[in-house]
Amino acid sequence: MPDPFAITDLAALEALYGAPMEASLVKETDQVIPEYRAMIEASPFVALATRGPEGLDCSPRGDGPGFVRVADEKTLLLPDRRGNNRIDSLRNIVRDPHVGLLFLIPGIGETLRVNGRAAISADPALLESFAIDGKAPRTVLVIAVEAVFFQCSRAVVRSDLWNPERHVTRKNLPSAGRILAACSENRVGGDAYDDGLQERVRATLY
Repeated sequence: MPDPFAITDLAALEALYGAPMEASLVKETDQVIPEYRAMIEASPFVALATRGPEGLDCSPRGDGPGFVRVADEKTLLLPDRRGNNRIDSLRNIVRDPHVGLLFLIPGIGETLRVNGRAAISADPALLESFAIDGKAPRTVLVIAVEAVFFQCSRAVVRSDLWNPERHVTRKNLPSAGRILAACSENRVGGDAYDDGLQERVRATLY
């Protein structure tokens, strides 16, 4: 049965929420201004959103602060470090270059959002410039910036995200091996997968 309270047009949506405050609009730029560059260079974590024929994808990316390089005010460079080889984000970008990025900075309430278009580069010189311990990424995303703005701190404050007293103990959640076993009818995962997992992760970061 249709939801009688469903909002299905922009006029009804805008009437419900009202007009945005001026500060919500003036903070958006079409380039990386120095203030936004400082936030990008302080961030060790970004969520990368992409879309493709199969749907949407949002992938976590992380490394040392500033791992996303500001090449110039209109270009960001994001190395694709070692992962699980699903390459969902990259598959999407090949077919639809639109991307969204959400930067988090530990201890800071404001987040930074960037929208743009990405291309995948395998330029050897570019890859080598991102090498760590002699290991270069397989590709680098070259992101043409279209919009940049910071998000206010309300979500982070409400979630108490950076409060160490709110950290979740790992034993209170199912392990990676247990999840894999549940999803595969015990073909993959289990205790054998969990044994030494953290050591394997550290050994294969790059």
